Amino acid sequence: MLTSQVWRSTGRLADGREVIYFDETPDSGRSAATDLRPLDAFSSGSELRHDPLLDEWVVLAAHRQNRTFLPPADQCPLDPTRGDRRTEIPADDYDVAVFENRFPSLATTAAPVPAPGDPDDPALALRPGVGRCEVVCFTSDHSASFADLTPRRARTVIEAWADRTAELNAMPEIAHVYPFENRGEEIGVTLHHPHGQIYGYPFAPPRITRMREAARRHRERTGCNLFDDVVAAERKAARRVVVEGEHWTAFVPAAARWPYEVQLFPQHRVPDLPSLDDAQRAELAAVYLDLLRAFDGLFEGPVPYISAWNQSPVDASGAPDPGFGLHLQLFTTKRAHRKLKYLAGSESGMAAWINDIAPEDAAQRLRTALNEGRERNGDAL
Repeated sequence: MLTSQVWRSTGRLADGREVIYFDETPDSGRSAATDLRPLDAFSSGSELRHDPLLDEWVVLAAHRQNRTFLPPADQCPLDPTRGDRRTEIPADDYDVAVFENRFPSLATTAAPVPAPGDPDDPALALRPGVGRCEVVCFTSDHSASFADLTPRRARTVIEAWADRTAELNAMPEIAHVYPFENRGEEIGVTLHHPHGQIYGYPFAPPRITRMREAARRHRERTGCNLFDDVVAAERKAARRVVVEGEHWTAFVPAAARWPYEVQLFPQHRVPDLPSLDDAQRAELAAVYLDLLRAFDGLFEGPVPYISAWNQSPVDASGAPDPGFGLHLQLFTTKRAHRKLKYLAGSESGMAAWINDIAPEDAAQRLRTALNEGRERNGDAL
């Protein structure tokens, strides 16, 4: 049992991977369900290669070319197992389920790589692709989306994210835990069942590394916390604030890269999801659903989006940086009806972003969509 709301139980898949159920009622018995598929023992061929010009690690995972790609709805591997239709989740129903990815970019069983210093290939610096990749299924309903969930179910997902972050942070091979959701074929989704993923990286990703460096410089220059100052400045300006609750503030950043992009911060800074208290988690469930529905309301239908949790990396003992500010980055690749924001020459070639919509206009449109959605649903924060 995690909290008064969620019960956790663990089982094993036929190839040894872990499956974890987060249930809203006790004693579901789902973890006892047997995976009857004839699967070979799980293994991964991932490796990490170092880019010296950017001082970044690149993951090579060629085995992922064979992963399941847009199967028919009646063959989705994320549905519950029912009758002769056997899937990645052996139970015949579930609330929220998490399992180790069958085609992971990173895995604790990554294959060994040759020793460094090959005289015939001096440009090659590599290490094993060690880490962990998990799939998070938000509901057993194949036709739903996260925006369709009840606040109760959204809270269960939040508990799953926090639980997995804490457990992965404790693994010595993992330096940073990244929960995220891709939605829409435009993003690259290969399974339509409502789900997200969690990556446990063996390094701090470039975005997090740059953010921590910016925070260090800000602290040395001002003596203040960068994350706190950014949130305070946006709340004072108010022009780009989309939602302001008791515990959370969502705003379009002043230098937004995407046409429609929101950052969601707790008003009391914490470094990661496990550090959120009960009141913060409860309000997060409602605010997050509001934001997702507002994004859909922008274009009167489901939009492609990426929902990315920015959390603190951990040190060798598994402890996060208390100065880091947990926040969500939510953005869609759409810039207008039937028009996508492409990352073309400037963005992809130089990482220099050019936005097509003023952040203040985007914030106003999001506020309008959010309020119209609340009126339709009779909701209030």
